Amino acid sequence: MFNDIGPLELVALVVLAVLVFGPEKLPKMIQDVTRTIRKIREFSESAKADIRDELGPEFKDFEFEDLNPKTFIRKQLDNDELGLKEIRNGFDMKKEMAEVTDAVHGRESESASSTSSGSSGSGGTVDMTKKPEQLERPPFDADAT
Repeated sequence: MFNDIGPLELVALVVLAVLVFGPEKLPKMIQDVTRTIRKIREFSESAKADIRDELGPEFKDFEFEDLNPKTFIRKQLDNDELGLKEIRNGFDMKKEMAEVTDAVHGRESESASSTSSGSSGSGGTVDMTKKPEQLERPPFDADAT
């Protein structure tokens, strides 16, 4: 709960509490605060139990921490019922980018040319270090943007 409070800040809070409440009332205030926190936790746990009872047996393994989007996504990726790892492994980003750049520059991609002509080409790799030919740009229209 207080992960980002350093020792100097904690000492400053204690000194401030002693100055505000006084040394006589401070123990009673600490007891009241701990009692209130305990009641809030009990209320929260009973509310969670009531919600689980109302949801029924289908949601017996439901955890409220799963409502956090990061936790939910991490749990789903670990579960992998959807086959996301297979999809991720089957996607070759370099090949896709090469095909897109070839299509943009009006060239036939090597994978399409190898299937149409029957030759294998250079193994499906594209030299991304070459600069593309400069195409004539259309005139800039300031009103259209």
